[in-house]
Amino acid sequence: MTPLPPKLSPEERAAAMAAATAARRARALIKEKLRSSEVSIFDVINSAETALQKMRVRELLESVPGVGKLRAAAIMERAKISPTRRVAGLGRIQISQLRGELAMSKVDPKRGILIVMSGPGGVGKSTITRELRNDPRFWISISATTRDPRPGEREGVDYYFYNDTKFDQMIAGSQFLEWAEFAGSRYGTPKEPIEHWLDLGKNVLLEIEIEGARQVRAVDPQAILVFIAPPSWEELKVRLTGRGTDSPDRQAARLALAQIEMAAASEFDHILVNHEVGPLIEELVSLATSHQV
Repeated sequence: MTPLPPKLSPEERAAAMAAATAARRARALIKEKLRSSEVSIFDVINSAETALQKMRVRELLESVPGVGKLRAAAIMERAKISPTRRVAGLGRIQISQLRGELAMSKVDPKRGILIVMSGPGGVGKSTITRELRNDPRFWISISATTRDPRPGEREGVDYYFYNDTKFDQMIAGSQFLEWAEFAGSRYGTPKEPIEHWLDLGKNVLLEIEIEGARQVRAVDPQAILVFIAPPSWEELKVRLTGRGTDSPDRQAARLALAQIEMAAASEFDHILVNHEVGPLIEELVSLATSHQV
């Protein structure tokens, strides 16, 4: 026996109708934006809006300029995406296949750019990273580590916490862009989440030490390496020696390391001087835009 639908009060019925109308408007608006190339299909896939996540992938593809109904059906078949699949149900591999199909169909999917940011200690890299966390055009890469979580650290937010066996498996499977050992623990940058967000059209920022940047360059020649430099050596010295808690030996060690790091600047694609965080972030955004194809 088919169960009867729940009885709604007039107020509940009105609220449901209003929500349905708002969802239809949202879907119609996003399809119009797709047709005018104001947004890409990957902007929609990456959206957190419930109404858009419930849309069928077929509807979106048919709205992309140069695709249409017949080509949309063919693309979905080759990408092994069910005709009834909704945006929320797309997996990482399907998104990657969809991007490849659109590229072969000469429809620009606007893949994101991987920016690898490095520079000497004290130059302001962590401040830049913190500011870009609030920029919807960027996703900040998350490292994996074998050390235990510290108080307040969260899995998948601050780090991915792996045991030694998992870390060894990741190394054996070439699943890190780079990795290194420090203070008895290992740290690495997993490839999979970076590829996921690049496929969604996000620019990915990876803040890393110089040796790690060298490893990334060897694995991914398409990555853009950016060196953050201080306005002057004297200003960097003030930043590095201004901490009253550091001993003279510790200050000397920090300065010696900074000199080695500064000497590596020529290995990078771009050198940006951190006079002020705001304008520097604008330069990073401009770099990402200029390198998108």
